[in-house]
Amino acid sequence: MLINVRARISKGIIEPDEKINIPEGTKVIVTIKEITAKSRKDAFDRAAGSWKGTIDAERLIKNIYDSRCVSTRKLPRL
Repeated sequence: MLINVRARISKGIIEPDEKINIPEGTKVIVTIKEITAKSRKDAFDRAAGSWKGTIDAERLIKNIYDSRCVSTRKLPRL
């Protein structure tokens, strides 16, 4: 079985960011790949513009605005 899990180092102990369903006491091999600020910026730069042309931004904004104008609240009886 091979899974990737994000984790943090805290006081010399690797602490997973999410629950891992592996029985207690199971031996595993851990490969560490440090996530630097530069690698996060590079990933962001690679993703920039990847949605270009997939949605009409003006129509999306109008749809969001229109959906917020619809009231599903019942009128109060006074």
